[in-house]
Formats: sequence, structure tokens, C-alpha cells
Amino acid sequence: MKIGFIGAGSMGSMLIGAFIRTGAMQPDNIMVSSRTPSKLAELAEQYPGLQIAASNKQAAIGADYLFLCIKPLDFRRVLDEISHALTPGQIVISITSPVKISSLEEMLPCKVAKIIPSVVNAVGSGASLFMWGARLTKDDQAALWELFSCISRPIEILEEEVRVASDLSSCGPAFLAYMLEQFIEAATMSTGMERETATALACEMMLGTARLMLELPCSPSELQAKVSVPGGITAAALEVLRKTTRGAFLQVLYTTHEKFAEDLDRVDSSLFPRERT
Repeated sequence: MKIGFIGAGSMGSMLIGAFIRTGAMQPDNIMVSSRTPSKLAELAEQYPGLQIAASNKQAAIGADYLFLCIKPLDFRRVLDEISHALTPGQIVISITSPVKISSLEEMLPCKVAKIIPSVVNAVGSGASLFMWGARLTKDDQAALWELFSCISRPIEILEEEVRVASDLSSCGPAFLAYMLEQFIEAATMSTGMERETATALACEMMLGTARLMLELPCSPSELQAKVSVPGGITAAALEVLRKTTRGAFLQVLYTTHEKFAEDLDRVDSSLFPRERT
């Protein structure tokens, strides 16, 4: 099997590393192209046997799976380079949410899937968001599901849900890391605790909280009730937290959705330029 990657940025490199570490892919089967030679050299050094492509077209030719790990506004250029090199049996996997499956199917002769990973897939955690193109068979879908199960929990969503799903799955680690950073900062400033100690305690707490809700299982509200005794310290602190953060995540989602709508328009315009009158 040949697996091509176009793009060796943070997410492309993360996927390559995660798949190799789990044994889901072998370096000898992977060919990568990028506009940044230093990133390719770093990957080749880190994963001996990994092949460097001289061009995007070379990465695409004969690839059973071709991952497009590129920025939204780079798609037109890349698709123009590779479209004539692809065949109907190949599968292109886009990890870029504003690029629609229908657009890719219109511009490419092959099968298409959109799969949005999360940075936490690097340690075999988190979800990967699955959206299927019309040309994929059930066997194609099962094979991709099995592949991503090695590094994540695959979850199928509707393409129109991709923004909010990405907010939770892909942007969420950054949002929670920010909240955790504030928690750690407060602990060190108010008590003088060593930052290293506070960080270790906070990270173990976050990991355990997620496991408890998934494995017990219990809802966020149920977990709050388990920890918070009426009239106790946690209950009093929770009330302060609720008052100071009420509506914050609604504003976060309004912002991401507004930006996503802008990105959709820009991507559509770049892929299908309107004729000048």
C-alpha cells in the first residue's frame, strides 16, 4: 500500500507520527510532499524509510490513500497539480473543514472523504470526525474507520455539523488548555505553590475527569453533583465560576461560526472563481 501526504505542517506531521507509532502505517509506505524542505527533512530523519516526494503530483500518483493536510486557500493550486494524476480507485482524504466534499468530488475523479483529526490523536486520544463522499463503498468506509481507530475514536457526523463538532473536538483542547492555564496561574499566585506541581495536579485532574465521565459514565452535571456538597467549599466556588463564565462559550461558538462562514465563502471563491463580466 502507498500512502501519500501533501502537507507536513503541524497536523500532517502529527498524523504521520501517530500512525507510525501505532503500527498502522510503515514509513516505507509513506510518501510526503511539502513546500517546506526543512519539515520534510525533519520527518525523514525522525522516521527512517519515509519517502520524500519531489512534487505534490509524485505524492499523489498511485497512492491508495492521499491525505490533503493543507490550508484552505491552497486547495485550488494543489488540486490543479494532482487532479490529472488521480484515478477513480484512489481515496483522497481532506482534513480541512471549510473545503466541501461536493467541491472536491467536482474537481477530482477519485473517491473523497473528509476526516477532521484532533491534536490529541497524537497520544491515541480524542475523536476523529468522519464525513463520507458519495463514491466511497462500504468497504472503503470500514477500512478508513479501522485506520483511524488506531489513533482515535472515529465519530461520524453530518458535514453541516463540522464546525460545531470541530469546536468541541479540534479547537476544544486549546480552549480547555487556556482554562487550565488560568487555574494553574491562580494556584501559583494565591499560594506560592511551585508551577510544576500545580501543572501536574491540574493535568492529572483533567485526564481523570474525562475518564470518569466516559467510563463510569456520568454527565458533567452529575459529576459536579458528586464533587459539590451543598454549602461546601466546592459549591461556593462553583457559584462564582458560573457567574463569571456564564455565556462565555456561546460567544466562543458565535466567533468560530462567523469565521467559518467567512472561510467557506473565501474557499468557494478560490475553487470556483466567478467569471468577470
